[in-house]
Amino acid sequence: MIAKERLFESRGSLSSALATDVANALQHHVRVKGSACLAVSGGSTPKLFFETLSRFDVPWSRITVTLVDERQVSETNPRSNARLVRENLLQNSAAGAEFVPLFENPDAENIGTLDVVVLGMGNDGHTASFFPGGDNLSEALNPKTGKRIVAISAPAAGEPRLTFTLPTLLDTSLLCLHIEGQEKRDVLNRALAEGPVEAMPVRAVLRSKKPLTLYWCP
Repeated sequence: MIAKERLFESRGSLSSALATDVANALQHHVRVKGSACLAVSGGSTPKLFFETLSRFDVPWSRITVTLVDERQVSETNPRSNARLVRENLLQNSAAGAEFVPLFENPDAENIGTLDVVVLGMGNDGHTASFFPGGDNLSEALNPKTGKRIVAISAPAAGEPRLTFTLPTLLDTSLLCLHIEGQEKRDVLNRALAEGPVEAMPVRAVLRSKKPLTLYWCP
C-alpha cells in the first residue's frame, strides 16, 4: 500500500530527497546492528539518484549493495544492471561498499535481510522482474515461496532475468517506489485500479500490507 507520496518538481530535487532518505535509513541500520543492505533497481531512471547517493558520507564499508533484479548478461553488456550500479553508485564515497551481483553468483541467495529496497516500474506495470506473462511469475509472487531469488523469462523482458521474490522484497524496513514522468504516473494509476495482478504485477506490491513510499516527479 502507498503510505506516503513524495512529489517533486524536478529530477534533481527527487534524487536529493530519495538519497537523503535512503542514506538516513542505512545509517540507522548500521547504528542498530552494525551493517545494512540496500537493494536497488536498474534502468535509466535511477542514475541521478545513484550519483547523488554515492556522495553521501555514510559508513559505506559496513553497507552491502545488491540488485532487486538482473538480466542474465555479463557486466560487459551495457544492459547489465550490475554495470549500471558499478558505474553510477559504487563511486565517490560509496566505492567502499560491498557489492553482491545476482548473475552467476550463487552466494546472492545467502545475502541478509534487504533493509532498504528501491523499486522502479515499467510502462507495462512490471516491477523487479515481475513481468506480465513471465514463465515463473506465480513463483516469484508466491508469498509462501521458500525461494529468495528465481529465474524468470517473459516476452517483454528481453533477456532471461533473475529477481528477488516478492516476500523477500517486502521483508524490508524501507520500501520505496521511484518513478518519473506523467506516463509512469498514468501507469501507476491504472495499477491502483481494479484488475488482475498478472496483468500488472506491480499490483502485488501495491496491494500488500507493506507500507510503500512513492517518489515521483513530472
